[in-house]
Amino acid sequence: MRDRHRDKWQGEEVDTHSLAEHDTIPAEADTRVKTLLILGASGDLTGRLLLPGLARLIRLGRADGLKLVGAGSDDWTDEQWRERVDGAFAAALEKADDAGRASLQQVRDNSSYHLIDVTQDGLADLVQTLEGPVALYFALPPAISQKACSALGPDSLPKSTRLVMEKPFGTDQASAHSLNDKLAGLVPEQNIHRVDHFLGKATVFNILGLRFANRILEPVWNNLHIEKVEVIFDEDLALENRARYYDGAGALRDMIQSHLLHVMALLALNAPSTLHERDLRDHIGSILRASSVDLDSPGSSRRARYTAGTIGDRQIPDYAAEPGVDPSRGTETLAEVTVSINNERWSGVPFVLRSGKALGVKRKEAVITFRPVSHLPVGFTGQDAPTKLRIGFGPDTLQLELDVNGPGDIFSLDRATLSADLNETDLLPYGEVLDGVLAGDPTLSVRGDTAEDCWRIVEPVLRAWSEDRVPLEEYPAGSGGPESWPSSHGRA
Repeated sequence: MRDRHRDKWQGEEVDTHSLAEHDTIPAEADTRVKTLLILGASGDLTGRLLLPGLARLIRLGRADGLKLVGAGSDDWTDEQWRERVDGAFAAALEKADDAGRASLQQVRDNSSYHLIDVTQDGLADLVQTLEGPVALYFALPPAISQKACSALGPDSLPKSTRLVMEKPFGTDQASAHSLNDKLAGLVPEQNIHRVDHFLGKATVFNILGLRFANRILEPVWNNLHIEKVEVIFDEDLALENRARYYDGAGALRDMIQSHLLHVMALLALNAPSTLHERDLRDHIGSILRASSVDLDSPGSSRRARYTAGTIGDRQIPDYAAEPGVDPSRGTETLAEVTVSINNERWSGVPFVLRSGKALGVKRKEAVITFRPVSHLPVGFTGQDAPTKLRIGFGPDTLQLELDVNGPGDIFSLDRATLSADLNETDLLPYGEVLDGVLAGDPTLSVRGDTAEDCWRIVEPVLRAWSEDRVPLEEYPAGSGGPESWPSSHGRA
């Protein structure tokens, strides 16, 4: 008889019990974290994003009694560490009330820093001295995070320990699978938080609320009525001194694999029964398992790299001449893939995912283009354009583009746009991430199987690019991208 808790996943037998049963959530999963240990505390991510996000969480009274501990390879004193905390907490202190200021000051004063090599036994020794539950935040490069996990054992971790992993999760599907195995030997899946800060609460629930709380949308949210879906994240920022990481990653790994595939899944999933983490993450996983890129289809993947140009008053050098860049790697700064979702709802609808740097227009949105009407009465003049729904990410906005009767000539068609601002949370993106970690809620974390599936989807594209089957094109910094790409002109 088949074991109901085991299944086949891409030819390998895996234990699905922890992913398929509500009762596998550890009884202590809702116990709030007492100690936040940041590994890589002296790094840029901690100072620029993590600590400011934590500060706002503390200011709002959502991290009471938390002990903050930093650990890193820089030989800092506790006072040097607290100077970093002071800088990161400054903005929150200015807006805090008396209770908020007292909480921020208490966390700062009780904070400490430890000089350790996280890949050695000293990490386990440090963790055992901390009050649990403990959240270990790996603010480290992926390769170092994997070594740090190898230095830990389940016996060295306090009860209910959470492990928080930054993306990219692994460097390919095989390494992601290996890391999943390593983490599963340390803590239950529900206590693993694979961070995608792009999936902040506002982004996720604005999409879900829009789709499932409005009867006018859900009946037409399928291949009978939708022609294509685009998820665009074009930045006007260039490399910005990130060559050490970015030149080894590129736009496809950095944004599409790490973030945009999950946004696509939220736009495409069927309605979950509840917003419980299992229901929601099961539906996300279902979409990603059905997704692939057809490399035989012309234009299914595109890549390009920026050359010298001007953005506003900034002179941007050629990417290949940026400090720390190895031109021979052929790293792309603009990537685009067309994903097919092989299910009844979405068969035949292209999902175009695009992200790039040093572009002339900052564009962060999902665009749903509806099919043309089946019949337009003879007599109308003007342009009959398709209905479009635009969901903006930062600022969070909603725009519905419709054809209406134009001014003057009532038989002419003109474009009208209905706009609304979507609600944002009080937290910064990393505050939202930490809020889930501290509360033991993995709903917005990436589950292990879907982390592997994201790599499965992009790996054939990466392979084709490494074999030069897709040319590396160029575009001037400050432009819309290569002239030959339809998406560089606002269409895909």
